[in-house]
Amino acid sequence: MAIKLEKVVEKFYQYLEEGKIMGRKCPACGNMEFPPVLACNKCGNYETEWAEISGKAVMKSCVLPAALSSKPEYATVLGKKYCYAEIELEEGSLVNGVVLGVNKKKRKELVLPAPVKAAIVERQVVETANPDQPIKYKTVVFELVEE
Repeated sequence: MAIKLEKVVEKFYQYLEEGKIMGRKCPACGNMEFPPVLACNKCGNYETEWAEISGKAVMKSCVLPAALSSKPEYATVLGKKYCYAEIELEEGSLVNGVVLGVNKKKRKELVLPAPVKAAIVERQVVETANPDQPIKYKTVVFELVEE
């Protein structure tokens, strides 16, 4: 049996350009995969469908960047401190991601799990063959929901 594979990564970034954060939903068991993959990791079904995620989530853990794991572009381009976190989406997927707005002081005050929401931001690759023309692309990060 032949399976027609879709270019999931390309389509995911096209949706981000449209302002949509998409995952893949399994019609057999209802499981949502984010980031999107073709096959369902819960039941093994290989016929999943595109579905928009709500963006609502909770941060379950939080690690501040250290010297070797730092990504200065988050602080300089986005103008915010950040942490790395395990994030559980409302739809059930667990992802490792970046949560903006977390510095040392905020980390000490955080009570986990903490509500976060997905956001689309533009990043750029500065180190390119032509430094005058950096490559820009959209990606998904999370932000703290202030209550």
